[in-house]
Amino acid sequence: MRSLKTRFTLLTIGVLALALTAISVLSVVFIRNTEHHKSDQLLLLLCETGERNLDYYFNSVQKSVGRVASFVQADLDGLEDERLQAHMDRVSRYFDEMASKTNGVLTYYYRVDPEVSQTVKGFWFTDLDGGGFVEHEVTDITLYDTADTSKLVWFTVPKHEGEAIWLPPYITDNLGIRVISYNVPIYWRGTFVGVVGIEIDYTTMAEQVDSIRLYSNGYAFLNDKEGHLFYHPRIDVTQLTPDTYSEIPANITGEKTFIRYVYHGEEKEAAWLPLSNGMRLNVTVPESETEGDWQKLIGDILIVAAAVLVASCLFAFFHTRRVTKPLEQLIEAAEQADRGNYDYVLDYERDDEVGRLTKTFKRLSSHMKDHISDLNRQAYIDALTHVKNKGAFSSALEEMQEKLIVSHGQAAFAIGVFDCDDLKQINDQYGHDKGDEYLKAASRVICRVFQHSPVFRIGGDEFSVILRNEDYQNREALVRQLEKMKAEITAATENKWEQVHMSMGIAVYDPQNDRTVNDVARRADEIMYENKRSRKKGR
Repeated sequence: MRSLKTRFTLLTIGVLALALTAISVLSVVFIRNTEHHKSDQLLLLLCETGERNLDYYFNSVQKSVGRVASFVQADLDGLEDERLQAHMDRVSRYFDEMASKTNGVLTYYYRVDPEVSQTVKGFWFTDLDGGGFVEHEVTDITLYDTADTSKLVWFTVPKHEGEAIWLPPYITDNLGIRVISYNVPIYWRGTFVGVVGIEIDYTTMAEQVDSIRLYSNGYAFLNDKEGHLFYHPRIDVTQLTPDTYSEIPANITGEKTFIRYVYHGEEKEAAWLPLSNGMRLNVTVPESETEGDWQKLIGDILIVAAAVLVASCLFAFFHTRRVTKPLEQLIEAAEQADRGNYDYVLDYERDDEVGRLTKTFKRLSSHMKDHISDLNRQAYIDALTHVKNKGAFSSALEEMQEKLIVSHGQAAFAIGVFDCDDLKQINDQYGHDKGDEYLKAASRVICRVFQHSPVFRIGGDEFSVILRNEDYQNREALVRQLEKMKAEITAATENKWEQVHMSMGIAVYDPQNDRTVNDVARRADEIMYENKRSRKKGR
């Protein structure tokens, strides 16, 4: 018969082994999932940054060509050679002004269809050395069949499509330089007249894409929905044919933001976002690089756990009773960690195997808690104004709705909605950086007035505040304070983007009429829009 000490020791060892196994498994699963999510978010963050930079660049080209096309349509008054030539002179001067303000422009042109005029061919200006645009001899379109879209793509494709279009990379006819271009077809009274367009240096776009790097072998590339590459740092896209497109993994053309795929025998993960010109920006990295750190950490945890288990078995033979209590604490801590609760107390401080295990577990839990807190902060904070974002607002409304149900509608709160006036005008007239300053100024005023309430940015130019307790009781005084502060700031500043102009609406929860918290938010939104309409009439 085994002694009670032996049986209790064996039981203690068994419980300890079970606890360590549970902790290790939970740690492995949690670390793996957390690091996968972290790598996905890092990929998406890089993708979002690259998307903003590329969209800003592509939009500047589109706007320049669009303004020229609008000028052309307004200026065109006939298709006779004399009128066309005078029209070309006016457009040339305007086009030069637009192209000079656009970064990376290699050439700009306005070419007339030979079917419209055999004499007036249009113009073509180039800037090959950065010294300014000079006129270049135009390509003789009459030598080509304009119905063949494989030739003179900058002319034939927009003519065939009948709409503004970005073209994949191609080699210019006379310059022998790789470019991409944006082209707009011109019509006069239903007749196709020609094409205006800008060619941008392929290397300018490539440099922006190449700047997006992750780990040692991560990179970015551009493609369209069909999988055709516009740019790839490791593939010469001009050499690709329909037969070689099959080398591109098919699932990069899907709709999922995060992609797992195998390319040339290597497992990779990627994130993609659409660009304003129809392209897709992909950021990809080998899975071996994203998993290396957490796999090593898991290996270390498993080694430490195994070592502690062996040492604890030997220790248990002599100190069974002393070990029982801290083991129970560790089991309880593991159960709480399994439920997502990391705020527990482990007070065993002795310098022995169980003590080291306790400290290791506490450090691991602290790291996991820090990881979760950091990810939550990133997920719910607006990057521009540093107030809470729309996701945090939705979460707050859901939490309030749950409390409202529990309290059977017994609650006192109000929701305020604020809309920054004329943001688009500031962006268009002074630039998006001034628009950002305008939004930050509005955010500071709202936060200063409603300093006891959570402030959220719920849209591009919209903010919201949830008023409770002291701010709820003083809401009317706070509204007056807000109006006064807006007036003082506006009077003290000359620049429009430093002023604060906003419409606002505040709705108080009415248990007789509001069934949900969202009803209050909708009423606040309606009041804000009514305030905006009345303020516009008063201007």
